[in-house]
Formats: sequence, structure tokens, C-alpha cells
Amino acid sequence: MTTDTKRFERSDFQTDQEVRWCPGCGDYTILASVQTYLASLDIDREKHVFVSGIGCSSRFPYYMNTYGMHGVHGRAPAIATGIAIANPELTVWVITGDGDALSIGGNHLIHTLRRNVNLNIILFNNQIYGLTKGQFSPTSELGKKTKTSPMGSIDRPFNPVSLALGSEASFVARTLDMDRNHTISMLKAMREHEGSGLLEIYQNCNVFNDKAFLDLTAKDTRDENRIWLEDGEPIIFGPNGEYGVTFDGKGARIVEVSQVGRHNIHVHNASNPDPSVAFALSRLAHGPYGPTPLGIFRNVPVPSYGRLLEEQITRAREKQGPGDLAKVIRSRGTWTVE
Repeated sequence: MTTDTKRFERSDFQTDQEVRWCPGCGDYTILASVQTYLASLDIDREKHVFVSGIGCSSRFPYYMNTYGMHGVHGRAPAIATGIAIANPELTVWVITGDGDALSIGGNHLIHTLRRNVNLNIILFNNQIYGLTKGQFSPTSELGKKTKTSPMGSIDRPFNPVSLALGSEASFVARTLDMDRNHTISMLKAMREHEGSGLLEIYQNCNVFNDKAFLDLTAKDTRDENRIWLEDGEPIIFGPNGEYGVTFDGKGARIVEVSQVGRHNIHVHNASNPDPSVAFALSRLAHGPYGPTPLGIFRNVPVPSYGRLLEEQITRAREKQGPGDLAKVIRSRGTWTVE
């Protein structure tokens, strides 16, 4: 006889707050994916904390029946760092958007990734400022015409995955808002990873940037443009597996499998300690246009900032005994003003 030991349903993570995004927004699907995933875990709701900045995505903590905090613009990683360090038993999630994370919050994001703080960062990327009604964002494509760029944006956009890999993040992945199964598998892999994880989710804004990800979502184009990254598997894609990825002296490139042979197709290794290979894969696409990698780019074991800090504190206590804050304050470098 089997016993159902599942403790939670998705409804356990839903609040009594009215979910207020525009009808059809991709945020609804992401919210459902996160709630469904958390319900599958044997973890108390009080052990999860959601921290957000400013933006449409940043309403997220209101809709999660967990602990949470709606912070200020771009500062969610800093707030979440304090929470994660103060209580390592918590699972801390950062909810952010392309404007919040990559504009005013860019400095906080890269240093959080660099330090490998034990955080799960979900970056909603709709390539537009949605909350403030449609200005171009740090991920908007060149030539994007918006209210603040009527003749077309001349800003070169960020590639969030490349940025994270350049910061030597230990976990980096990408998924699509409408693919709930893949999103949940990416959330699972990120939470099980120790240290900073960044999951970029291509999220459709159907009001201010509708169909921005059509190459990856439309039935007649998605199979030829989704490059699924599967650890330990050759990178092959296309409706009939006719395309693949190889590496040469210039980096990663897309080829026809029939021309180079299956044995020459690159086998993906997400645990490769050298981030340059994952970085090269991230440069196959500079946005959701044409063949675009999806999945886990990098997943390497690196001690988290919190663990290293705890070890350092333990060593200091063993060597020096209890700390004396007053002694530190009155140590060299202080003076009296008369």
C-alpha cells in the first residue's frame, strides 16, 4: 500500500491578494510554475523568502504565501544577500526584471554573482520597461522604437546570460515563460545548486512588446530555433535534428550535421569549470532571434559565500575566542575631537 506524502498543493502558495498583471502577461505562467514547483517540495512555506525590486515582476512577493519583501529599484540582490547570510536555513529567491536587474541594479547583480551568495535569481526578460509603460530597456534590441526612442534605440543591449557568465556565476540557465515543464526543471536545478544561480526567463509583455519571442514560441518556427542544452548530450537541434553546434578557433558556430558528421558535434558539459565554453554558447544568439540556446549553460560546484563566511568565523573563534566589539571600535585609527 502506498501513501501519498505530498504536503502541499499549489493553492498553499497562493495568497488572498488579487493578481494584477495585464491579461495575457507571461508573468502569470511564471507565477504558476514557481508555485507548482514549491508545492512539490517538502519545505515549510516559512523557509522560503521572495525579495523583489521595482517593476511588473516585482509584485511577485505579494502573490506568494511565503515570507517576502518588496524592495527598492535594483537593490533586491543586496537585500537578499543580507537575508541569506543571516539565516542560511532559508531558501532565498530574488525576483527581478531586465530593467530592475540590468540598469540601476546592474552593479548589485554582478557582485552578487561574483561572490556566489546562496541565492536563486529569476530574471524576467521582456526586453521593455512594462511598469512605466513601454520605454526601451537594457535588453531592447538596436533600433527598438519606443516612447523614449521614437527613432529607434541606439543602445547596444545586454545579453543577460553572457553578463552572468562574465561575472563567473556558478549557475546560469535560460527558459521560456510558456514552457512550464522546462521552467520547473530549471527552478529545481537552480535551487539544488549551492551558491548564486541566475535563471533568465524570456517573458512576453503582450501590451508593450508583444511577440518579441515569436521565433522561439510560434509553432512554425520554434523547432528550428530552440537549441536545447542537455548535459552530456551533443548539441543538436532542428525539426529533424539536422543542425548542430561545433567549436573552432573562433568559438561556437552552427553547422549542418550531415556536412560535419555527428561525431564532430559539441557535447555539452555544464559542469566545465572553464566558463569560456558556456560563454561562447551564449553568443550564438544576441537575443531571441533565430537559433537560441535554452537550458543550463553552467552548473559548477563552488563553495558559497555564506559557507566560506561561516568557516572563517569558526576559525576566528577557535583561534581568538569570543569577539570584543568595543575593543575593535577603540583599536588603532580612532581619535578624540576636543
